Amino acid sequence: MDLKIAWGITGSGDYMPEIIRLMKEIVQQNKNLRLYVFLSKAAQQVVKWYNLSGKLGSISNKIFNEIDSNRTEPFYYLPGALQLGKFKLFLVCPATANTVAKMVNGIADTLITNAVAQASKANVPIYVFPVDNKEGRLTTILPDSSELNLTMRRVDLENTKRLSTIEGLRVFTDISMLRSIITQ
Repeated sequence: MDLKIAWGITGSGDYMPEIIRLMKEIVQQNKNLRLYVFLSKAAQQVVKWYNLSGKLGSISNKIFNEIDSNRTEPFYYLPGALQLGKFKLFLVCPATANTVAKMVNGIADTLITNAVAQASKANVPIYVFPVDNKEGRLTTILPDSSELNLTMRRVDLENTKRLSTIEGLRVFTDISMLRSIITQ
């Protein structure tokens, strides 16, 4: 039997190449896994910027681009599909600080945040990887292979902590946990 997972990707360049690489490994190791990938508007830009569109297309032929909080291109009604139990779980990885802030404040005005709200109401397991999850500095690799040092903002770290207290949401802070989340 196929294992269907909805995977929401928001527009963070932090960890994006590593996440896509792990996604490919997980799919290769689990032949019954069917990933439906949902890209936020910003994620569409970041995936192109990092030149990962082809790699993502080789992982899943079910890739949907956000148009608004309810619509994708090609059309797929993610919030409704989650509520109807079409997926084992909803994974948001990576989740930007903006997406996390919206989730902790109950704002559901994007495809990903609306899907989280609706999945939560239907008791669908939701796993979120917020990129701003550790105090201090983070060195990320840019598309041209140069490094960028980022300092985590207190407000973003506080929102990540708040996110972990929301009923029905499971926060993880290490992408190596993806395998166990998907195969559990």
